[in-house]
Amino acid sequence: MNKHTHFSITYDKIKTGRSISGIQFYIDKKVAKNSLPYKENDSEYIKDKVQQEQEQQELFNKAVQNKYTTILGENLLIGFRDMQDVTKMANLQKQVYPLYDELKKLRGMNGVKDHVSYVANHKNGAESQLQNIVKYLKRSIEQYLQIVKIQNID
Repeated sequence: MNKHTHFSITYDKIKTGRSISGIQFYIDKKVAKNSLPYKENDSEYIKDKVQQEQEQQELFNKAVQNKYTTILGENLLIGFRDMQDVTKMANLQKQVYPLYDELKKLRGMNGVKDHVSYVANHKNGAESQLQNIVKYLKRSIEQYLQIVKIQNID
């Protein structure tokens, strides 16, 4: 199984005295290799990777200073650890905050605060420990913007 699956299986014998009374199995997922050795010496690949990291750092810096981050924190949708996660904060800045800007144009800052408060109060029990807060917030604001736009037409 170790050879033909993506699991690493080991075991320990549990002894009572001199005899074996049980077996404890340990199953771990094998870690995939991330390095691509043929790209390690490719100057274009390295240059592009450095540029992506710089862009992500700039998005992170903007997100940390953004007023929407404060609102999300006040409503306990993001926490201290989330604010230290460069990728998560950069994705909020890139994917969610522009949609909040759009809502702000339509309903003002109080409209954004009301929406975030609503989302915080109505998240399901399973979603209370959200693995991907960015995806959840993006989906909720996209759905809400559709409703707001329809209401504005009427």
